[in-house]
Amino acid sequence: MSTASTKIVGNQLSKLSPWLVFHIASLATFIVSIDTTVLYVAFHSISKSFPDASATSISWVMNAYTLVYATCLIPAGGLADRFGRKRVFMYGVAAFIAASVLCGLSPNVTTLIFARMLQAVGASMLGPAALSLILEAFAKDKRAIVVGAWGAIGALAAALGPAFGSWIVDSFGWEWAFYINLPIGMYCLIRGRRHLIESSTSNPVAKVRFDLVGMVLIIGAIALIVTSLIEYKHYQNEIIIPITLLIAGMLLLIGFIYWCKRALNPLVDLKLFRSKTYQAVNTAAFFFSIAFATMFFSFFFLMTKIWGYSLPQAGLAMMTGPATVIPTALLGGRVAAKYGHKVVLTLGCLIFSISSLWYLFAITATPDYLWACLPGQIISGVGVGLVMPSLSGAAAHDLPQKDYAIGSAINQAVRQIGTVFGVAITVAILVKATVVLNDFHHLYAIQFLLVIASAVLVTKVNTKPNQLV
Repeated sequence: MSTASTKIVGNQLSKLSPWLVFHIASLATFIVSIDTTVLYVAFHSISKSFPDASATSISWVMNAYTLVYATCLIPAGGLADRFGRKRVFMYGVAAFIAASVLCGLSPNVTTLIFARMLQAVGASMLGPAALSLILEAFAKDKRAIVVGAWGAIGALAAALGPAFGSWIVDSFGWEWAFYINLPIGMYCLIRGRRHLIESSTSNPVAKVRFDLVGMVLIIGAIALIVTSLIEYKHYQNEIIIPITLLIAGMLLLIGFIYWCKRALNPLVDLKLFRSKTYQAVNTAAFFFSIAFATMFFSFFFLMTKIWGYSLPQAGLAMMTGPATVIPTALLGGRVAAKYGHKVVLTLGCLIFSISSLWYLFAITATPDYLWACLPGQIISGVGVGLVMPSLSGAAAHDLPQKDYAIGSAINQAVRQIGTVFGVAITVAILVKATVVLNDFHHLYAIQFLLVIASAVLVTKVNTKPNQLV
């Protein structure tokens, strides 16, 4: 039997179903997850609305969100622990839906990028707080099931996002990809205010890991490196410009690492990386996230620019892969619990690499969804289902209890930064006047190499029960 949370109503103590907590918290994170995939669909629509904006500016509509979200995850977890998980969750939802409305009303790309950054702050607040509320509502022996259900919700959002988002964008415009968050978010706020209870572990004197210098350094470093990638093709006759941006970004990254070694309360605790498993998992997560983002984002370019699909058709075509993730993730979790994460991660990476090879050799300029695309979708979905949840589980496996939250947040941040690079690579290769099939072949080759590198790295993971290799 799972434990139920309790709340005071008048003078009586009443039971609060833990699944009601799960419903409220997971619905809020669902709109955050679905909002990401919707933006992949809306890229071309946003570009048409702001014809004077460069491809770099449009790409930062996505990348600014992801980068701010990644760097705010770590301090956000500390805020929830200090001030209360319900309180931070409610503020996060409110900030997210307010920023969503601002996104839809944005008169220019600059305002849209700023609004997306505010969205990211709200998302970073509600995400860790929501999961903490859910875990606190359930008995310890039920948490593995709940985490599996939580992962399935994210997979469902990825599956529905392209189809739902493409229909919304095609029918009403990209603005409604943001406006749709308002009614769902308001529902979560109303239900949350009435039914959620404050966490029992909030600590008013706990330190919040808020490292402003570290955040500025890592955001600046990634922004410069990503911009150098995107702008490379525009400055082929003035190669010094992207090279200068790249060098400046690398210097800031070195400065970030140096700062984290010297600061008393750094954004990233480098001591966690003394674990070989933690090192391997996070490096693999970075590479795999780049590959996944290039695969997911480039799909819409292929469907619309090469095969001539409409946006709703492309969205429906994208549903198969993410839908395959759900059962695979549940099965992979059981295997990892019994045999460790290494076998699941290695197998998942190798399967995903097969999908890259399939696309490389099967995709032609002639539309052929059933033979050329569908098998690749199923194969990649199985690979992602095995890898993504196991990356989180393996990252947290060897962490001391006191570092569980911060270690998990760092792992999530690394994956988000990988996504930023994946979007940048896709934009650099595909956003141009004329896209040809060979451009996609370059992306598939890059995906393959990145995932093979991930497969090699995860062989160093050791989370087998009783540490028996």
